Amino acid sequence: MSSYWLEESGVLFDPLVPPQEGLEWFAERSAAPAAVLLSNRHHYRESGRFAERFGCSVHCNSAGLHEFSHGEVVQGFEVGDLLPGGVVACELDAICPDDTALHLLEKRAVVIADAVVRGRPHGQSGPLGFVPDSLMDDAPATKRGLLAACARLLDERDFVHLLLAHGGPVIGDGRELLQDLVDSGGRTAFEM
Repeated sequence: MSSYWLEESGVLFDPLVPPQEGLEWFAERSAAPAAVLLSNRHHYRESGRFAERFGCSVHCNSAGLHEFSHGEVVQGFEVGDLLPGGVVACELDAICPDDTALHLLEKRAVVIADAVVRGRPHGQSGPLGFVPDSLMDDAPATKRGLLAACARLLDERDFVHLLLAHGGPVIGDGRELLQDLVDSGGRTAFEM
C-alpha cells in the first residue's frame, strides 16, 4: 500500500504513518498536516491518528460516507469539487461508487485508489493493470467501466504522474502507461 504527502499545503492522501519516523516526522515539516483526502472509503487507514494529532479534516467521496459509522469525522465531497491543496475530485466509480481519482493540478499528478494497480501485490514496478477478477463483483462489467473511466481521465485531465494506492508511484510516464493499459483493452496486473 502507498500513501502520499503534499508538503506545500499539508495534504495527505490515503495516509499511513511511516513506521520508523512516526507522526513526529510530520510535526517537523514546513507545513503541518491540515487535510486528509481519501481516494475511496477503504483507504481511511491511519487517518484517525492524523486527525487526532494535528486536527486534520478528513474528506471522502460522499458515496462512501456510509462506511464511517464508528465515530470517524469525515466530510463528503462530490466529483468535480475543488478540495484542499488545489486537488480536483474526478470520477472513476467502476470498482466501487466512491472510487475517485484525485487530480493534483499543480503537480500534474493523479492519485488513483483501486481502479488501477501496478505489478504484483505491493509491486513497485511492472505494467499497470486491474486487480484480480476475484476482487470485483462483476468482473466483465467492472473492467469495461474501468477502461471507460481511464480513457476519460486521459481525455479530460493534464497529468504525467500517477500516484497509485496499490503499487509504487509512476513518475514521468504515468500518462503513457495508463494509455497503454487502455489501448491494450485492459489486463490484470497480478493474480492472487
